[in-house]
Amino acid sequence: MTMKENYTICNCKKVTYFDIADALRDMENFSDVLAAFEDVQKVTHCSTGCGGCHDQVLDVISELLMGHEKV
Repeated sequence: MTMKENYTICNCKKVTYFDIADALRDMENFSDVLAAFEDVQKVTHCSTGCGGCHDQVLDVISELLMGHEKV
């Protein structure tokens, strides 16, 4: 597994890939992507501005929860 490069996902709130990964690190339940999205929003405030990054945030959460990327 290769290390993921950090990049901005939510331009409104300046949230990066690593910010989302950090928000997920303390989660206990990895089975519900939508619940994880809500938790990530509470920590990072991503997708609370224009909402344009919503789908990309969900994709990153899914990718991280499935363990396909190492951060």
